[in-house]
Amino acid sequence: QMVSGIVRQLESSGETDIPSSVLGEAVMAALKQTDKVAYVRYASVYRDFAEGEDFARFLGEEGLAEAPEVQAAE
Repeated sequence: QMVSGIVRQLESSGETDIPSSVLGEAVMAALKQTDKVAYVRYASVYRDFAEGEDFARFLGEEGLAEAPEVQAAE
């Protein structure tokens, strides 16, 4: 059902060429509504976080975990 919904959404755009970034974001949005664990797992690969702090910040921004506190330079 999720895949069919994404396909319908993309078809309704009328575009013949769909950038992979548009498809990736559509998958992210659908997973967020369907399965939070799958959403986090997909995001961890799709967004290709360079640092653990970046992933933790993403989770905090999504309301899935507490965002890490940023320490001020002394």
